Amino acid sequence: MQIGLVGLQYSGKTTLFNILSGKENEPNAAIDKASIEVVKVPDERLNVLTEIFNPKKEVHATIEVYDIPGLRTGDDGKLRITNSFLSEVKNNDALFYVVRQFKEDSVLHPMNKIEPTEDISFLENEFLFYDLAFLENRIDKIKREVMKTKDDKLKREIPLIEKCLHHVEKEKPLRTLELDDAELKILSGYQLLTLKPLVIAINFDDESIDKVDEELKKAKELVNDENVKIIPFFAKLELELTNLTDEDRKMFMEDYGIKESALSKILKASYEALGLQSFFTVGEDENRAWTIKKNYTAQDAAGVIHTDFYNKFIRAEVVGYEDFVTHKTFAKCKEAGVWKLEGKEYIVQDGDILNIRHS
Repeated sequence: MQIGLVGLQYSGKTTLFNILSGKENEPNAAIDKASIEVVKVPDERLNVLTEIFNPKKEVHATIEVYDIPGLRTGDDGKLRITNSFLSEVKNNDALFYVVRQFKEDSVLHPMNKIEPTEDISFLENEFLFYDLAFLENRIDKIKREVMKTKDDKLKREIPLIEKCLHHVEKEKPLRTLELDDAELKILSGYQLLTLKPLVIAINFDDESIDKVDEELKKAKELVNDENVKIIPFFAKLELELTNLTDEDRKMFMEDYGIKESALSKILKASYEALGLQSFFTVGEDENRAWTIKKNYTAQDAAGVIHTDFYNKFIRAEVVGYEDFVTHKTFAKCKEAGVWKLEGKEYIVQDGDILNIRHS
């Protein structure tokens, strides 16, 4: 899974990237190329299971985070969307708009105004314009090809492209358009920007804590989409947290009313936006968290572990995380009736512990 951090220059986007990746706070030196880090997905449940099993190895799920260079103003004072920027954005599975609420006189906002909703509108409008241009070009190309080849597959694509085009012409992002699985499969190769799952992260300073609820409300009203997660974070404070011990970090967070770290909030929001969840495999050698899409079957989950497990799947031994933590061993889970033997059609639940039986 890849998530791309997108924002205007001086939004705190690269600071957030450094927090997520555990790096020192350093600027993104590349003007037109993203920085990339593989980030462990924190999961307290895996830590608890490791305490129980004491395995030789603990393996967290990971995601790739891309720090896409911030949008800058040109010589004419206007913000520019470049082809290199769009190329970096297109390759991500989900997007994070990082927008600025904090005030800092020494670092001017590119539009000379601190207003998160205006930053969000700018990004949304630019990405809508890109999708509009792409869809117009695509439908013209398909119609020309159909005239030459009479290709039935291309003919069937025309109504879908027209459906998307009409939606975007109304200035509505494609993530709000009702599409079935077959339509999404066709569109997946086009990398349309407003079809990508979206999370909005608003960067506050410690003097603006009392403004969080107001700004979140304004952003939600602007976006008007329940599937878009909007979360607050405090870049400067979070950066200080990375250099503290666990005990000091806990006290610091309590003092500032921070209930959850930016890393945890953002990764949870990523999973929700992409419709993902985790299951676990455990044992003396290794405890591991695996990432799958919601509604995956036991056989699908087995295939994530290894292709042979999918092809030669027989049964899955299943215990829910909460049940296992309550009873502590598989034997006691069996006695309590919470250990199950499931077939290939079983829908895996978030936190399930699986042992795959295969031929």
